[in-house]
Amino acid sequence: MKKNLVIVESPSKAKTIGRFLGRSYKVVASLGHVRDLPKSRMGVDIEHDYQPDYISIRGKGDVIKELRKDAKNAKAVYLASDPDREGEAIAWHVSNILKLDDDQKNRVTFNEITKDAVKNAFKEPRTINMDLVDAQQARRVLDRLVGYSISPILWKKVKKGLSAGRVQSVALNLIIQRENEIRNFKPEEYWTIDAEFKHGRDKFTAAFYGENDKKVKLSNNEDVQRILSKLDKKQDFAITKVTRKERRRQPQPPYTTSTMQQDANRRLNFRTRKTMMAAQMLYEGIDIKQGAPVGLITYMRTDSTRIASIAKHEASQFIHEQYGGEYAAVKPVKGKLPEGAQDAHEAIRPTSVHRTPAKMKPYLTNDQYKLYSLIWARFVASQMTPEVIDTMNVNMEQNGVDFRANGSKVKFPGFTKVYKRGDDKDNVLPELNEGDQAQMVSDDPAQHFTQPPARYTEAALIKTLESNGVGRPSTYAPTLDTIQRRYYVRLVSRHFEPTELGEIVNKIIEKQFPDIVNAQFTADVEGELDQVEEGKQNWIKVVDSFYQPFSKEVHNAEEQVAKIQMKDELAGINCDICGAPMVVKMGRYGKFYACSRFPNCRNTKAIVKDTGVTCPVCKQGTVVERKSKKNRVFYGCSRYPDCDFVSWDRPIGRDCPKDGHFLVEKKVKGGKQVICPNGDYEEAVQK
Repeated sequence: MKKNLVIVESPSKAKTIGRFLGRSYKVVASLGHVRDLPKSRMGVDIEHDYQPDYISIRGKGDVIKELRKDAKNAKAVYLASDPDREGEAIAWHVSNILKLDDDQKNRVTFNEITKDAVKNAFKEPRTINMDLVDAQQARRVLDRLVGYSISPILWKKVKKGLSAGRVQSVALNLIIQRENEIRNFKPEEYWTIDAEFKHGRDKFTAAFYGENDKKVKLSNNEDVQRILSKLDKKQDFAITKVTRKERRRQPQPPYTTSTMQQDANRRLNFRTRKTMMAAQMLYEGIDIKQGAPVGLITYMRTDSTRIASIAKHEASQFIHEQYGGEYAAVKPVKGKLPEGAQDAHEAIRPTSVHRTPAKMKPYLTNDQYKLYSLIWARFVASQMTPEVIDTMNVNMEQNGVDFRANGSKVKFPGFTKVYKRGDDKDNVLPELNEGDQAQMVSDDPAQHFTQPPARYTEAALIKTLESNGVGRPSTYAPTLDTIQRRYYVRLVSRHFEPTELGEIVNKIIEKQFPDIVNAQFTADVEGELDQVEEGKQNWIKVVDSFYQPFSKEVHNAEEQVAKIQMKDELAGINCDICGAPMVVKMGRYGKFYACSRFPNCRNTKAIVKDTGVTCPVCKQGTVVERKSKKNRVFYGCSRYPDCDFVSWDRPIGRDCPKDGHFLVEKKVKGGKQVICPNGDYEEAVQK
């Protein structure tokens, strides 16, 4: 008997859906896209309405052959790729390859991979949405026109292997703009005075505010001494005003792709790509209960904070049962849509709130568990009541000098019962009232300097791109990956720093193609792509309005950009094979030494930093700093491979006083700490 054929992107998704649909269905995977533009040429016919020349992707021949064979023997064919532009395009390409009827209702979409969601989707198949396909096609063509027009100029004028793109060029430009702000920043001196006060038996801290109820800035030590000279240590401060208020802190809405990536980066130290890989697995299905797979979260590429009513109801019941009715919000928080958001899907949430992280932990990898815990907690918290905080602000005065103290105490935890923030700490002041007296016990003046803006982390860069309307949920991870793979930027202590190469490329693009690095221009193009998706714009007109002025810039750039000679930095050592000088090169995993006679001599060496500490294992070599393939610093012996000593933490050259093992310096919250790896000795944290 013939079966219904269902085509999805991945084997894991196929496995999960296959369990739900039963024996009358055969579910197979296309393994992503089956057709794309050729890599060897532009592949866009500019003279004939920018028609793309799609070809089968190399290596997909066997997959396509099997799909055709299965379709020929099937009762009906259903296309169940992801519910977004990319998924719609995959369905369209598969439909073309299999020569399916365009009017046939064979497209099935679902926002979560659960039994009910999948079965309901198959009750309402539809035709392929060509507006969605055209929007994806327009994006693909625009990216190809930009990349294959600018990249050859960079190859000729700078070096081979470089690339440019609409979103990646904006991201690179933002990083370099921030770097220039840091370089041009001039620190300004300022001072603060914190003081410890005593009221009865209670002590508390207050800070200098100003004079005669007016805020005063302390610019130097002279200003500080002038203030301190006004104070009489024998005289108490008068409590002139006490303000008590109740503050409500609302929970944040459930995750969008962007906010999930940002939070995972900040809280879990996950790179964007790692977050999306873990989310993809949680969405496509995890084996639970004797190998029955189920999707644990809704679709993870979304810019909506909307929640289905059935999910709200389930969450409300769960909160009532687990925490009590006072924790369940009557009207849960609603998030604001970011600039240009499409709101086509729900927010990212667990498919069932009853599948708590604790229950799912045995079935998940460590990374999956951490991310699922974050998604689950954020969603449940969004359906809970606000945190209620009692605040207390105290004004104190002596001889016209004003100090202020601020205190807070949680009155009702609300949503923080499940989703805590980093600043969830009480700062309780003693019971103070107007007319009371407080004695200054000690003062602590401190010099400070204003700080330059911080370099972008992955989280901060994604937030900036999104707030400017640049890119879409699916573009952030590959964009950040590309600018690192091209060596335009490097990630140092979780912050992006531009490389010399990145600055050269940005300078060329900024001068010759100003619109490409203009965030507003890129956001406007995104808006036009959204209109194509909504059926309000013709994709060919959108591409043409972009390409006509752009093509003139390309022509001018080919003539105006001078060839840039990037001189290699001398390493200061000679090649141990041919004797020629070694130079410093930039590779995928950072800098390395290479022979200057390349390609005639291909000798390379890793750049190692000698710590000067004797190897604790062989006692002959020294401990050197190296980098792993994932760019993580580790420590090994200079005599490797003769000595295989390795440590993630830096040995300091001293032995543990308890067991004689070597001590290491470990980075901890608030500074560095010397510890014994065996866990039986540690010293105080050094800030």
